[in-house]
Amino acid sequence: MKATINDVARLAGVSKKTVSRVINRSPLLSDATRERVQTVIDELGYVPNPQARALALGRNFLIGLIHDNPNSQMVLGVQQGILDALHGTDFELVVRPVDRRSPAMLDDVRAFLERQRLFGVVLLPPISENDALARLCEESGCRYTRMGSAMLDTPDRMVASDDQDAVKAATEYLIAQGHRRIGLVEGPQGFRSAKERRIGFEAALAEAGIDLPKGYMTQGDYTFASGLEAARRLLDRSPRPTAIFASNDEMAAGVLHAARQRGLSIPEDLSIVGFDDTAIAAHIWPPLSTVRWPILQMAYSAAVKLIGDAGDDDGPGKQSRFPSALVRRASVAPPPQE
Repeated sequence: MKATINDVARLAGVSKKTVSRVINRSPLLSDATRERVQTVIDELGYVPNPQARALALGRNFLIGLIHDNPNSQMVLGVQQGILDALHGTDFELVVRPVDRRSPAMLDDVRAFLERQRLFGVVLLPPISENDALARLCEESGCRYTRMGSAMLDTPDRMVASDDQDAVKAATEYLIAQGHRRIGLVEGPQGFRSAKERRIGFEAALAEAGIDLPKGYMTQGDYTFASGLEAARRLLDRSPRPTAIFASNDEMAAGVLHAARQRGLSIPEDLSIVGFDDTAIAAHIWPPLSTVRWPILQMAYSAAVKLIGDAGDDDGPGKQSRFPSALVRRASVAPPPQE
């Protein structure tokens, strides 16, 4: 038969309440008592009942990941970062996709929080940019951390990257290679990341004295198909761009595919830079120059901010600002001679 908390208490010579305090890492115990109880737990192979613990503490050991993001690689990276932070703790991860366009989104999230009684949630962009959603979490008594491309909240509730500066540096790299006709495939309207990256792109052009027609900037929705279609519009321009910056790697892969369909060589005829540094960037040919968005580190920190006083991590996981870095691969070269 499975060992019970009563067995542990009897063999350790303590009360059930003391065993519970050891399990819940209460500071109200001596080291000797804690060690004696833990030794019995280990010898018996006792595994605490999570439902009973949740009932006793008035909360579940569940962290929610709430998102409405079309970039599956990005979502998987966030999941891995959160799981790394939860490793060795009592917490588990629950993933909940939502539809930000639905008028019932806030009601759906409220019902989800009430049903699951979560310890806390990580909010991914673009819904992390919704202040009403953040207020809903607070009113529901649910901790939250927002991930995004700019500081939208207090540092204890936010992890943010420096998208503007990172994209500015990537565009400056293209300009330094000699490119003057640089196309932009920006992200979808309403995404703060799309806005921040466009600002960085335009800032680099302005500093270099490059004035591009509006037709060299077109919109995608962070998917491969939208990158493919956006690239077709850009490559129909006359003269066409000699380089294209795409606001994520999925769209950059679509740009590369569209160029190949037209018989263009990468990077001899067209240079391409993406954003995120997801697996696709290194796996396509030629490997994609891209901006590395620190997804794993940001997600790790987002989770640690939620469980910091319940876990043991008081170190670098508390960081709020994360710099991105340009990863130079084989998809960029000087423009062709004309």
